[in-house]
Amino acid sequence: MGNGCEKVLGLGLASCFFWLASVFAALAGECRDDRVALRGDWGQAGFTVEVADDAEERAQGLMHREQMAKSAGMLFVYPAPRSVGFWMKNTLIELDMIFADRTGTVRRVHHRAQPHDERPIMGGRDIQYVLEINGGLARQLGISEGSQMQHPSIDAQVAAWPC
Repeated sequence: MGNGCEKVLGLGLASCFFWLASVFAALAGECRDDRVALRGDWGQAGFTVEVADDAEERAQGLMHREQMAKSAGMLFVYPAPRSVGFWMKNTLIELDMIFADRTGTVRRVHHRAQPHDERPIMGGRDIQYVLEINGGLARQLGISEGSQMQHPSIDAQVAAWPC
């Protein structure tokens, strides 16, 4: 038989629960430092995040972590738009990297960055925010270029989706 979510969205029970929790969290409209919301034609999702907003925190990132909750991530915040690149040296878990400009508009999604890979993953020019989530989730949820990110660090005067 399956659950209703499985029938409608083709998701298993665990994926359905995560998806519903993400949607309801995003719909709550609660703008907090430890939450990032994303929206697009695909719907909405929310993640509990650690914020890396200084050089030391950005350099450490998610290195040496053996696991991360499915609804969690790390938001890298730069003081101004720039060209950014990441690598996976000393990173133990597969990640999706969501690169956004100063308005919080997603400009690129890199799917399934592989642990220990030292090749640079470039986000493009004029990137100010990078959200790292568990590998495969961006594709599963439908997060793509043009999606909008909401977080208090995004200047409300220019934000595509202000707090």
